[in-house]
Amino acid sequence: MDAENLHYFEKAPIAKAVAHFAVPMMLGMSMSVIYAILNAYFLGTLHNTALLTALALTLPLFSIIMALGNLIGMGSGTFISRLLGEKRLDDVKHVSSFAFYSSLVLGLIVIAVGLPLIDSIVHGLGATPDSFGFTKDYVTVMLIGSPIVVLFFTLENIVRSEGAAVTSMIGMILSVVVNIILDALVIFVFHWGVIGVASATVVSNLVASAFYAYHMGYKSQFLSISMKWFKANKDILSHVFKIGVPVFIMSIFLGAMSLVLNHFLVEYGDAATAAFGISSRLLQFPEFILMGLCEGVVPLIAFSFTANKLRMKQTIGFTIKAIVALAGVFGVIVYLTSDHLIGLFTNDPQLIEMGSYILHVTFLSLFISGTTALFTGIFQATAQGTAAFIMSVIQGITLIPVLYIANRMNGFHGVVWSLVIADAVAFLVGATMLVVLRNKLQPDLEHV
Repeated sequence: MDAENLHYFEKAPIAKAVAHFAVPMMLGMSMSVIYAILNAYFLGTLHNTALLTALALTLPLFSIIMALGNLIGMGSGTFISRLLGEKRLDDVKHVSSFAFYSSLVLGLIVIAVGLPLIDSIVHGLGATPDSFGFTKDYVTVMLIGSPIVVLFFTLENIVRSEGAAVTSMIGMILSVVVNIILDALVIFVFHWGVIGVASATVVSNLVASAFYAYHMGYKSQFLSISMKWFKANKDILSHVFKIGVPVFIMSIFLGAMSLVLNHFLVEYGDAATAAFGISSRLLQFPEFILMGLCEGVVPLIAFSFTANKLRMKQTIGFTIKAIVALAGVFGVIVYLTSDHLIGLFTNDPQLIEMGSYILHVTFLSLFISGTTALFTGIFQATAQGTAAFIMSVIQGITLIPVLYIANRMNGFHGVVWSLVIADAVAFLVGATMLVVLRNKLQPDLEHV
């Protein structure tokens, strides 16, 4: 951690400190969403709904692979930030080296388990006869490339945890730019379709992972990828998995929620699945901006938790105000332009109508989901493993029964509205736990 990063951790005004940590993360994540939108747009130009359906159906699998990266990355990253606050610098090297190599091992396990079960996985994702082949192609490539994808998500968290927010952003943007270039080539030049799109994702993650590994090995003062620093003792494992496992479970639940949603949407035809896939990608832009804000401040909250709890309280208060402002701006934009946004991906009137409706409904909970993400980040940063675990499962536990009931009562409309209900429940649970834990985190936290 250089002097500039230390200044933002310890002394910079709160607004500047939050901007230093959050804005690069917000930009990097927004670029990822822009890629996802362009990805759907490129495939949409082929005028094959089955391709777009396959892309939507594989989101749960990508969520699971990403979850493994976040298991190690978020667990190790928040631990590293707290260690920096306590000036335990040798332990930082041990944890970062552990994160690097354990990520690769997890990816290899995915290959060993996933490839023999690939047909079952594709059926489980809800592929229809028309989309089965495309979905299987995508799943095959993603399974083979899973060590690289897991490593990418891990290292992004590790680099950000030492305060190198700009470096983290550069790696994310590098991945997106490489991905977009390769997508254009494999779709329009080589005509490789879904196989090319999936391969482009893996290669772009490889490029960004190499960039992060170079930073950790040669540029960072305290992070390391050297095997000589590798250690997997009880202290490291307990701190990493105390936060990492809830993050993993949350990601798994998100994947399961997408899977369950897909199964319900398939009942209403490929158009419903494709419309939800398009609107979800559009919704990802404001969601990822808010998520970037909330995840970006996690290292600052974690560092301040061990070094300056008053600064932690001020950081949380400022971040909530920023969430309110951003959610308001995005909500107005979407309600004014939803038809035009969906129309960028398709000229099918049914898809435009359904996609616009989904956008209108799901944007109602944008502020709620943003604040919920902040609650989760606070629990992760302050090593509140039980609270983080509860946040990881509450939305999924709520959504699944609500989906069944809402679908029976109000069909397609019930399926869409169930997302808002699940978000609202998660928000209320998170707010309640924050109040309960306020004395443990900070005596005056109730005034945030």
